Amino acid sequence: MAQFFQVHPENPQTRLIRQAVEIVQKGGLIAYPTDSAYALGCHIGDKMALDRIRGIRQLDKNHNFTLMCRDLSELSTYAKVDNTVFRLLKNHTPGAYTFILEATSEVPKRLMHPKRKTIGLRVPDNPIALALMEELGEPLMSSTLILPGDEYPLTDPYDIRESLEHQLELVIDGGFCGMEPTTVIDLSGDNPEIVRQGVADASSLL
Repeated sequence: MAQFFQVHPENPQTRLIRQAVEIVQKGGLIAYPTDSAYALGCHIGDKMALDRIRGIRQLDKNHNFTLMCRDLSELSTYAKVDNTVFRLLKNHTPGAYTFILEATSEVPKRLMHPKRKTIGLRVPDNPIALALMEELGEPLMSSTLILPGDEYPLTDPYDIRESLEHQLELVIDGGFCGMEPTTVIDLSGDNPEIVRQGVADASSLL
């Protein structure tokens, strides 16, 4: 049965953030708000929790998972970033973008696209998400909370609890945070490519 924390969307309560991070560190799976929709999150090194996300979302092995990062310095630990890409990232973070980049050796192989060796990375503009990662001290392995057969992510924390209360350890209620997923930009090739047009404007990236 999932716990349910009501966290202030602008001033997250430290006590609840610490409890949430303890759940993640013990292998728990959480639903939490971002700046584009709710997401599923788990510890970066936890294979069992990752497999549970695959099961909930019915994802195949080619799915690009996302590392939710606190800032650009953390992002560059997990992705190979040249000066041109760095400037582009700096101009568009934090924000509702997911960037697909070539992964470094710091990324566990099971998180990468098996053939392309890429990883999705993003820096969210959401106080709760940022507080979670600040307390955790490393990225949060994440996936947008879209259930199989649905076109849009789940947006109501009470609906999330009702649908997934036996499959999650925690649902964080951070209020409404939108119902469109991130805009996904592939930066692993020679030119930026829009993989998914989401809530954020991608015109300035191309």
